[in-house]
Amino acid sequence: MSDFEQREITTRALKSLAADSFLRELFISSKSFQDFLRPAANRYIVGENHFELFERLQHLENIGYNTGIEFAGEEASSISEVNTIVNEYLNLIDHIDNGVDSKSQLGFDLSNLGSGISKEIAILNCEKICEKAIKKDIPIIISMERSKWTDIILDIFFILRKKFINLGITLQAQLNRTEDDIKDVLKTGCKIRLVKGVYDETRNISLPRGSKLDKRYLEILINIANNNNIFSYATQDPKLVEMIRGEGIHKKGEHEMLHGVKPELIKSSRDLFAIKPRIACVYGYNWYLHFMHRLAESPENIYQAFNDIYFRDEIKELYNHQY
Repeated sequence: MSDFEQREITTRALKSLAADSFLRELFISSKSFQDFLRPAANRYIVGENHFELFERLQHLENIGYNTGIEFAGEEASSISEVNTIVNEYLNLIDHIDNGVDSKSQLGFDLSNLGSGISKEIAILNCEKICEKAIKKDIPIIISMERSKWTDIILDIFFILRKKFINLGITLQAQLNRTEDDIKDVLKTGCKIRLVKGVYDETRNISLPRGSKLDKRYLEILINIANNNNIFSYATQDPKLVEMIRGEGIHKKGEHEMLHGVKPELIKSSRDLFAIKPRIACVYGYNWYLHFMHRLAESPENIYQAFNDIYFRDEIKELYNHQY
């Protein structure tokens, strides 16, 4: 078995563990499980409450980054859980103070706002957040989820975009349908965040990681840039970033990366003196899925994770100085 094949198997295994309902429920119910993983997760999770979140945001803004904020979680299954998440975002907006030099952006999964319960509930909750955010000039980006949710996510986006100019959308280059979906999204004039896509999708509807996906990503991004839409190229792939810079697209859109992933790469984007890059910061208590996806994205991070767990006290300060 080649190294590439082994990597693919490990990636799929980690994605399966991330999606495993038993493990996700165990994480919520077991403080011991949380405490075991927390030293490794702290590299990617900026905090579990507002105090920790805003302390980190202020630091990142002071050293030259815009920030994105997302409350950890996905696929809320009860009304009470959905209400908790919506109220968290509404309270969060009260505490955001966007200045001239730095601007925070909110992001969320519609499944966290109730799309798995009903489309109408998700629309109402998304409206509440957008209405409050637009009064403070806070941009919002809807995240993209597993392919089974794509239709409802786009339906809700198109409905609400007519009312809220601060609303943008994420698209996944790995999905074959994105080359068609982009046509209607471009017409809205919204901000578009392009990602490769982290979910384990079947090969008949998606491309695996590799040169074909990189080529498609770049082609879609060039299409977005040529249509003069506001956009971000959200990728942690150094090779793809180099391709984007080679096309000069980094001068037209912002580079967005997740907190804790290859900080030296986002620092290089900051130092280019082009468009200020954005660090996407995930916070909250339900961080199991986000953490597992970071491992799946780069399986070699497993080594780093176990080092973080073992040397938990020695590396605690590292997280505060990685940028």
